[in-house]
Amino acid sequence: MALSIEEFLARDEKKDLLRLLTAGSVDDGKSTLIGRLLFDSKKLYEDQLDALERDSKRVGNAGDHIDYALLCDGLKAEREQGITIDVAYRYFSTNRRKFIIADTPGHEQYTRNMITGGSTANLAIILVDARNGVVTQTRRHSYLVSLLGIRHVGLAVNKRDLVGYSQERFASITQEYRRFVEPLGIADLQCIPLSALEGDNVVERSANTPWYSGAPLLEFLETVAIDNDINMEHFRFPVQYVLRPNLDFRGFSGKIASGVIHRGDEVMALPSGKVSHIKEIVTYDGNLEYAFAPQSVTVTLEDEIDLSRGEMLVHKGDAPQTGHHVKAMLVWMDEEPMERSKAFFLKQTTHTTRARITGIEYRVNVNTMEHSNADILSLNEIGLVSLSAADLLLYDSYAENRATGAFILIDPVTNFTSAVGMITGAGEGAKENSVQECVEIDLAALGIGENHREAIERVCAFLRGKGIEITCKK
Repeated sequence: MALSIEEFLARDEKKDLLRLLTAGSVDDGKSTLIGRLLFDSKKLYEDQLDALERDSKRVGNAGDHIDYALLCDGLKAEREQGITIDVAYRYFSTNRRKFIIADTPGHEQYTRNMITGGSTANLAIILVDARNGVVTQTRRHSYLVSLLGIRHVGLAVNKRDLVGYSQERFASITQEYRRFVEPLGIADLQCIPLSALEGDNVVERSANTPWYSGAPLLEFLETVAIDNDINMEHFRFPVQYVLRPNLDFRGFSGKIASGVIHRGDEVMALPSGKVSHIKEIVTYDGNLEYAFAPQSVTVTLEDEIDLSRGEMLVHKGDAPQTGHHVKAMLVWMDEEPMERSKAFFLKQTTHTTRARITGIEYRVNVNTMEHSNADILSLNEIGLVSLSAADLLLYDSYAENRATGAFILIDPVTNFTSAVGMITGAGEGAKENSVQECVEIDLAALGIGENHREAIERVCAFLRGKGIEITCKK
């Protein structure tokens, strides 16, 4: 039965979205695989096909095959050298799911580009040339994927046509790769033999690999379960904006970072510690009884609580970690090497504060996984560091919650992103963040009336963030 336009759009809107990246060594066929995936799934328009054929002839591929890599490699330098330099994003959908593909570069000097492309990915396709097997680049990219917390990996053993579709060669490569990734904690691994150039096992199962009983690549992408990738256990709502269109409405707008919230739930505002209940969950399409990550909503509270951008609502009794000192895995992304004396802007969720790097525990050699001592980090280097922030941070470890465990460091002079970080836990000096002192203020004795109440609450919230508990006596 044919669907109306309205029914088709309504069904399309309900499809879930899978974000994925491709990674692998140079010339392993990442861009070719994406191009072939789009071509065989019939997601290209006629003008795109015509342009692809013309471009293939222009770059010298006027043979039996068109150059599918040109769909992703758009830069002149990429086409001249036959490599991927920048991250190329491609969007398409099937009857089951929507996709955003990030084609990331394979060269070590473009590690920061891969980190950028993988920062929001649910799944990674790591390509291996069947002739070369698992190489240093394969190990490096697999480590970076595990560092980014990507839980689903598809090992695409490409160029099967060049090794005679050998089952023994496929088994040898997959066994070696499984041994390598076992300590990395990658939970979901699927190994697929394919040929991006010939189209084997890309969209349809190939007759050239009768010994392979698994799904082709597109079916794997359509069916991989990502529902549990978002933390739905711990409610975290970083406030992005205070919405006050009139005197009768005061709501707090933002994107739910994790968890689920119901109307009537008891919540706590951080860092003030004030408790209230959810009065309404407001959206453009009407009020909701409940909402969950990653929805963007506006919530109103039963009580008047001072809450502003950068602060957070959580369920009472389920607060994140708090502190000025954290440890984090840091990926340095600036052309200029790290300056230990420089103060950066640290942006985490909707909160921005000043921060300094107080120490480097070790630097990671991403090719060998070895740790070494380091005083600074340079472009594309990764290390475990200690940071100290001026304001109180509200965070979870990155392994538990990617949304509240990630941050970036911004150079205050150039405004460039100097580094991206994944919080591993509390840093040195964390004990200083516990409550150190309790002070009671008699507002009446100081001559402070109700008209100054909001200003006093702001001061109290600031002092609580410094570890001083304040109680106000009227």
